Amino acid sequence: MKLKALALAALLVSPLVSAKMDLMAHHPYARAMAPGAVNSAVFVELMNRSDNVRTIVAAETPAAGKVELHDVIKEGDVMKMRQVDSIEIPAKGKTVLKPGSLHIMLFDLKAPLNEGEQIDVTVTFANGEKMTFQAPVKKVMKGMQHSGH
Repeated sequence: MKLKALALAALLVSPLVSAKMDLMAHHPYARAMAPGAVNSAVFVELMNRSDNVRTIVAAETPAAGKVELHDVIKEGDVMKMRQVDSIEIPAKGKTVLKPGSLHIMLFDLKAPLNEGEQIDVTVTFANGEKMTFQAPVKKVMKGMQHSGH
């Protein structure tokens, strides 16, 4: 009888396990903060091995008081950051969050992000599912500072 209950439990949980395995975060990192900076950003390559488009609608981390999804757009000759409602990961595809493009913006940091540390980041999908990954803090080129956000 216990074996049947265990088998049933495994069948019920297996879609949850496979759903989580269909989504993967590769090469995540958070930008180390420059002196005087109060904001930072998280970058990551998100892989979707499922047959369905996955849409991120929110992100959070204990390291920041406020987290937003952002993109960078060109208006004339000026690059501008703007908040976006969602970030799509295509079915059987990937979306790369990188400097100068899509990224997760961290505001009101609770402590400076120093190289060598790592933070937990949780993204929430439109279907309510969540995925958490660890992002090591790294120094990144000075080309895109987020301190003035």
